[in-house]
Amino acid sequence: MSNIKNLVAGAFAASIVAIALPTYAKDTYIVVAPPTYRHEVMEARPGYVIVPGASGPVDGDPDEVDTIPVLLARFGETAALPLMRQAMANPDVTVATVCGGSLALAMAGLLEGRHAVTHHLGMDVLEATGVNVVHARVVDDGDLVTAGGVTSGLDLALHLLTRSYGPRVSLAVESLFAYERRGTVWT
Repeated sequence: MSNIKNLVAGAFAASIVAIALPTYAKDTYIVVAPPTYRHEVMEARPGYVIVPGASGPVDGDPDEVDTIPVLLARFGETAALPLMRQAMANPDVTVATVCGGSLALAMAGLLEGRHAVTHHLGMDVLEATGVNVVHARVVDDGDLVTAGGVTSGLDLALHLLTRSYGPRVSLAVESLFAYERRGTVWT
């Protein structure tokens, strides 16, 4: 661990900021920032915004069951949507998504014409929103980096570390996690 600290000492500071979806979405969260200070975070400290997906049933009557597609679609009804528009318009911010996070952004109209991936069960829906679907674990489309399923999120994180801090740091983290990257990042 100290080896990693030495490699990136003073290079970055991490903040965890979140906005919860409305209470009808239960325990699902999209990671962005509270509306009260989002402008400061994006303008003063550009970097990464990570958007996770949701967990829940895939099938069911959407009027009776909060299925994953219903939860992801509700993202477009939250205060997170204008914040994500702002993040995606800022060239110094990279938006990264894991699993259904890209589907939430696509369903809100934010990814049309972009290259992306989502969980394999949502690829048809992602394509229907106008996204150029890529069948890969991680897709790097410049300021938008997306990962397929949950475990692809590890590959996404290591890819972002390599982009920002080089291979020594990402290999040190890979070793610390006792994890080997899988697949090729699509660029």
